[in-house]
Amino acid sequence: MHVNFYICLNIIVIYLFGVESTMITKVLRAIIMGPPGSGKGTISTRIIKDFNMKHLSSGDLLRAQIVNKTSAGMSAKQFIDKGQLVPDDVMVKLIINELNKFKGESWMLDGFPRTVPQAKALYNEKPVDLVINLNVPFEVIIDRIKGRWTHAPSGRIYHTEFNPPKVVGKDDVTGETLTQRDDDKEETVKKRLQIYQNQTEPVLQFYRQHEILTEFTGKYSNEIWPKVYEFLSTKSEPLQYTQYS
Repeated sequence: MHVNFYICLNIIVIYLFGVESTMITKVLRAIIMGPPGSGKGTISTRIIKDFNMKHLSSGDLLRAQIVNKTSAGMSAKQFIDKGQLVPDDVMVKLIINELNKFKGESWMLDGFPRTVPQAKALYNEKPVDLVINLNVPFEVIIDRIKGRWTHAPSGRIYHTEFNPPKVVGKDDVTGETLTQRDDDKEETVKKRLQIYQNQTEPVLQFYRQHEILTEFTGKYSNEIWPKVYEFLSTKSEPLQYTQYS
């Protein structure tokens, strides 16, 4: 129903009973998933801008907990320092404790869950309403990432297709040689995507079985975003619509 309807309804109730009615808004619990380089960060930012939702990134939360030296952060750091994955029970506790702060508020999880045990624990503690999965072809992601080149001293980033330097392989300002980070090299990207697929497919299947998974296929964020916005608009009243060219 439109906001104007509720305003009129409140006026009528106040006139008749001298009290203001309560407008009930559904709390939306969501998860966004997508491989590295799929534009998940971009889509997440747009969702938070246009919808009244809190954004919780498991990576950001974990880093903050470690910096602040909380008990959960120190527990996780012991495994990270050894090059090991943070155990499911530690991550679940960390996420649930943070979600408990969002009482009565809509929220969207990013980067969690990564395993089926995590997904099951979250579903039992905080059942989610919907899961958004960004389905971007791996070859598109590989081409996008392997085209990045960096001027290490300044941090300036170039892309051979979207933002090429004036002189191939050289920084526009200093003329110094550009380098490519190991994370941006084709073989590294392929390996990361394969690991992601192996880890995540069982999680996606878990949500398919619960019939709360919706997938959005496309090559670019500006192609996917209108579809995501239209879908979320059927679940939660948007604050606005921001169009991107």
